Parts: sequence; structure tokens; C-alpha cells
Amino acid sequence: MRAALRFLAGAVAGLLIVLLLGAAPAQAAGYRYWSFWRWSDGGWVYQQQGPAVHVPADGEVEGWRFAVSPDGGQQAARPGPAGDFAALCAGTPAEAGRKRVAVVLDFGGPADAPAHETPPEPRTACAVVPTRASSAEVLATVAPPLRYDGNGLLCAIAGYPRTGCGEQLGGAARPTGTASPSTGAGPADATGESAAGASPGAAGPVLGVGAGLALVLAVAAGARWQSRRRR
Repeated sequence: MRAALRFLAGAVAGLLIVLLLGAAPAQAAGYRYWSFWRWSDGGWVYQQQGPAVHVPADGEVEGWRFAVSPDGGQQAARPGPAGDFAALCAGTPAEAGRKRVAVVLDFGGPADAPAHETPPEPRTACAVVPTRASSAEVLATVAPPLRYDGNGLLCAIAGYPRTGCGEQLGGAARPTGTASPSTGAGPADATGESAAGASPGAAGPVLGVGAGLALVLAVAAGARWQSRRRR
């Protein structure tokens, strides 16, 4: 009888482990998109404001990186090249009443590229623009053509990529368009609940855990009843 109880206890423990593992949250989805950065204190910092809203100051360095990244900003892939303003704008003289903003473009690697496209080599530029120019206007000055989707999400810089816009890997791509720049800086700004919220089946693991716990309790009760009956 003791051996049977030990067997039942092991089965219950194993079932609990399986249920807990099954209830663990799924990995965050990956999206293929351009992320927006600024150079600060010797490193790239994720830009919290979108390019249509942010107005860079004279001497700032902005970076863009195309890659497959989580939809969460800070975890996105950073630009590879460093953002040394003095070096990037060394050959561009300052002009009265205008500002200089350095731009670093990192098109990512082959693993980030859509099918049948080859990422260009990273490039840098120094834009000379009006003092009130936004980051979107800076980018349009040095890296045309730009492409936006119907929600204003930036899809392509310097024509890359030719198609697609912030699509989730394994999911359908969003329709593209020619809307004005978005005030956001990542794919969630253009997708709404479907990109940033829970999936329609999010309640599935919770129901599974409830059913499993009920089964565990039933097994434990049965084992206890059998023990008392043997006495």
C-alpha cells in the first residue's frame, strides 16, 4: 500500500510540473521593422518619441536599425556604427539659422532581410536642416525615398525594404500606404491590440491549469480513501 501511495504522490508531482510548464507564457513575437535611436553618453538609447514628434537639437546623432526584434523598443537591435557627431559631420560646415544632425543607418544583416532582398551596407550622413525640423524631416533629407503605411508607421528608408511593414514573423504583413509619419516609434503604434495585446486564445492555459488541478485533487482524494479503507 505504501508503494502505491508513493507512486500516486510521484504521479501527482509530475502532473503539477507538466501543468506549470504548460502555463508558462509564450515567447514574445518578433517583428521586422525600423527602430529609432539617439546617441547619448557613448551609446545608443531607444528614442521614446516618434520621428514626427521629436525635434533634434543641433549636434545630435540619430540612428535607425532595420532588424527582426521584439515589439518593445528597448529590446530592439541597436545600430552597429557608433554615433560620433564630430566625425560624422566633420565635412559639413555649420550654417547660420540652421542645424546639423548626424544620421546613422544600419540596414541589418541577411537574417533580418525580407525574402529576395539584400540589405545595403550601413551608411551615415550629416543633415543641414531648419532649426525646427523634426527627425522625420531630417531623415527625408538624407535618406529618400521613405515609405509609410496607412497608420503612419515608417516602413522603408532609402527604399529598403521594397515591401512589407513591421510584419510579425509568420503572420500577415500590414497594408502599406503613403500616410504622414507616425508619432510612435515601433510596430505596436500601428497595429493596436493585435500586436501589443493578448491573443484571442490567451485564456487557454488558465483553463488547462484549472482542469489539471481538479484532476490532481481527485487523485489525491482517491489515494487517501484507499489508505483509510486498507486500515
